[in-house]
Amino acid sequence: MSTTPPPSIMPSNSAARWLLLLVIIAGIYFFHGFIVPVLAALIIAFASWPLFQHLLQLCGGSRTLAAAVAILLILGVLIVPLTMAFSFALEEAQAWMAWLVEANREGTDVPGWIAALPLVGAWLAEQWNEYLNHPHAISEIIQMASGQHLGNISRVIMAMSGKAFSLALALLFMLITLFFLYRDGHLLVRQVDRVGEEVLPARWQRFSRMVPATVTSTVIGMGLIAIGEGIILGIAYWIAGVPSPVALGLITGVMALIPGGAPLAFTLVSLYLVGSGDTVAGVGLFIWGSVELFIVDKTIRPSLVGGPIKLPFLLTFFGLIGGVTTMGLVGLFIGPVLMALLLAIWREWVHEEDTAAALVAEYQQSR
Repeated sequence: MSTTPPPSIMPSNSAARWLLLLVIIAGIYFFHGFIVPVLAALIIAFASWPLFQHLLQLCGGSRTLAAAVAILLILGVLIVPLTMAFSFALEEAQAWMAWLVEANREGTDVPGWIAALPLVGAWLAEQWNEYLNHPHAISEIIQMASGQHLGNISRVIMAMSGKAFSLALALLFMLITLFFLYRDGHLLVRQVDRVGEEVLPARWQRFSRMVPATVTSTVIGMGLIAIGEGIILGIAYWIAGVPSPVALGLITGVMALIPGGAPLAFTLVSLYLVGSGDTVAGVGLFIWGSVELFIVDKTIRPSLVGGPIKLPFLLTFFGLIGGVTTMGLVGLFIGPVLMALLLAIWREWVHEEDTAAALVAEYQQSR
């Protein structure tokens, strides 16, 4: 009894191949607007999959019920608080932009807290008066640094509140995708494994198990800890009496994604308090931030981050900047995850080369 191999999905006829390629291109063109929500759903699903397995047991094995409960928990714990934080931060950022536009129009004297800084206050005041204390100085510096006019930047920030509908629609698509990933993810994994074994029969098992561990490690090690530091330091800013504590807490959380970003953020805010004359609050904020950072780096981060990939600073920086410029806020996580996967592939390749060289050396010594 002879068995014939199953037909390949790639047809042998060249015309059929071109037709299949056109269908794939058309699909990418028509559905490219859903790429970012789908990627965001995949990242959340990867990072929360172990917790979802526990939730599935609590729901008696009902995947539909567990997926619905998981979506409600994500809404209540993550999405709603972050949306409120972004809303407050945008309102505070509008006040900043109003001050910048007015200072750019007329020029402005050096703020008192900058001139009052110890050691560097006099030098900073001199530089401010030379480069910023004349009309349109701020817009010239912003245009030289970023290529954007101050008016364009302010209009972009003001218009962000008008994009609420498109953001809500993208969020809805992400939640729908996430629901089906939770409910049918085990079936999708089997299908992807079958295709992966055909493409990379010798390496697929290692790479396929490394991807979720890398995503989980990156998201937990960078995302959740950054959110926690933004919240804790934002509350500390509010207690210390810093203006715009929500916006500054959000900025601190974003900077915490970069190694060394959080200490730089709360140090600058502490210097602002010291320069404003509130030395006790400034010193207290700096001590609190240092203690919080020490606790996070020495106890919480090592216990949460158990993935196989630890990104160096340069790759983390490139991943963040590249991700934000191409995909916006979601790119904060997609960029570092992609860099982590590329680093993992590189290390796998180097490990195989080293293993092959060691085997060759051992064989030559045994002869």
